[in-house]
Amino acid sequence: MSYKSDIEIAREAQKRPIQEIGEKLGISHSDLVPYGHDKAKVSQSFINSVQDRKDGKLILVTAINPTPAGEGKTTTTVGLGDGLNRIGKNAMVCIREASLGPNFGMKGGAAGGGYAQIVPMEDMNLHFTGDFHAITSAHSLLSAMIDNHIYWGNDLDIDTRRVVWRRVVDMNDRALRQITASLGGVANGFPRETGYDITVASEVMAILCLANNLEDLQQRLGDIIVAYRRDRTPVFCRDIEADGAMTVLLKDAMQPNLVQTLENNPAFVHGGPFANIAHGCNSVIATTTALKVADYVVTEAGFGADLGAEKFMNIKCRKAGLAPSVVVLVATVRAMKMNGGVAKADLGGENVDAVQSGCANLGRHIENLKSFGVPVVVAINHFVTDTDAEVQAIKDFVVGQGSEAILSRHWELGSEGSADLATRVAEIADADMANFAPIYPDDMPLFEKIETVAKRIYRADEVLADAKIRKQLHEWEAQGYGNLPVCMAKTQYSFSTDPTLRGAPVGHSVPVREVRLSAGAGFIVAVCGDIMTMPGLPRNPAAKTIRLNDEGEIEGLF
Repeated sequence: MSYKSDIEIAREAQKRPIQEIGEKLGISHSDLVPYGHDKAKVSQSFINSVQDRKDGKLILVTAINPTPAGEGKTTTTVGLGDGLNRIGKNAMVCIREASLGPNFGMKGGAAGGGYAQIVPMEDMNLHFTGDFHAITSAHSLLSAMIDNHIYWGNDLDIDTRRVVWRRVVDMNDRALRQITASLGGVANGFPRETGYDITVASEVMAILCLANNLEDLQQRLGDIIVAYRRDRTPVFCRDIEADGAMTVLLKDAMQPNLVQTLENNPAFVHGGPFANIAHGCNSVIATTTALKVADYVVTEAGFGADLGAEKFMNIKCRKAGLAPSVVVLVATVRAMKMNGGVAKADLGGENVDAVQSGCANLGRHIENLKSFGVPVVVAINHFVTDTDAEVQAIKDFVVGQGSEAILSRHWELGSEGSADLATRVAEIADADMANFAPIYPDDMPLFEKIETVAKRIYRADEVLADAKIRKQLHEWEAQGYGNLPVCMAKTQYSFSTDPTLRGAPVGHSVPVREVRLSAGAGFIVAVCGDIMTMPGLPRNPAAKTIRLNDEGEIEGLF
């Protein structure tokens, strides 16, 4: 049986004018800023007008550690949102925007798949409404103003060896990870070592996704530490006087983007930090606004629950005062078999023993999520090669973990295939069973926060950090930053820092290579193992097969 590709399905979508989608949420035409016929930004005045309304139920979708077999977290998020609307609920989806780098690399897009997609798929996975370009430009403006300040006399006495503000570009480009800037003579400034991160790792991205409004945005931008003087005192973005202009560049990007699913249900798509190098959630302003206009809001957190969900709970919910009612943990039979030792080429054959063996990874995530005081439902994202015995093996395992697993066929059938999952998730959300709390308090010392995540979530025996890193953490505590949460940057493929170590490893160590203070975003980044904040392209990047066909339509996006 042949199936249509995601882009073929998206191209056939019967989209409604975006004003009609806004009407479903009570958003008037005058409160939408259209970007064409099928996407729009929501005005700040509308956002302000709904702040006194009661919040709906917040549903988090997360997943097991990603494998090459695919899990379909975004697909499940969209499918669940459609399913909730199908059973008569007023629901909407909140997800992140896609980064260009992975789209042309290997990860693919971020619009869902099959018959559980958000459209316009091509726009979402390319330039969309320009938010990422605005973030890149705001970040680059600050970079330029720092070097310009140094060039014109350096009145702030910046130590050029201690400029910590790097540059960004929204593309996977390993050649830019470490560079020397300002070469070519006196007119080009003072040469110094610097480098590039991908835009989704920018602190400006994190700030936009955590800010409540434009005033909060400018305050946070001003709080960014860009460099240090010779006496080690910090130099802030506001000292460079870049925060006002950066806010202007980000004014429109702060407004959530309204689009629709294939079934014409509303969705906010806004912000896009990666969960392996940042906090991995869509914007606070999109989520909090959605909770005011919908009874159920389905959102997702990036990569596996050890990264995205942990940061959603410990960073986003802590900062924004949010509390999820239920967590949906996505798993697939194929991924269980890979965790059980089956090669990707052999996933088509039934192997119940491998499924059972691979369920250790699933079980670890269930335990971790429950430790936040939130009920967990496992969504088995159905693939056509799954057998009844393999699906039952997952269901039986999950029952043994004190939860329940529900097979969902949204990829193939849309909301018809996710109605059972939606019904049960709504029942649990309505029962108010959650007693949510982060897993560490604000006043815990920074290194202990890192240890808490490493030991309780990753099940590591120890955190390895040299004296220089520990001293830096103590200095930040002395400067008043000790109450910040920690943002762990590590591989998404394993609970450990070794991407090849699948399943549920124990007895491992978490080496912290570097710590970074994101004072504007409001967290401490702990860079662990070999994780890179600038990805590289694979040997055969997806860009090789992305092109326009004879009709001028885009081919190759996935």
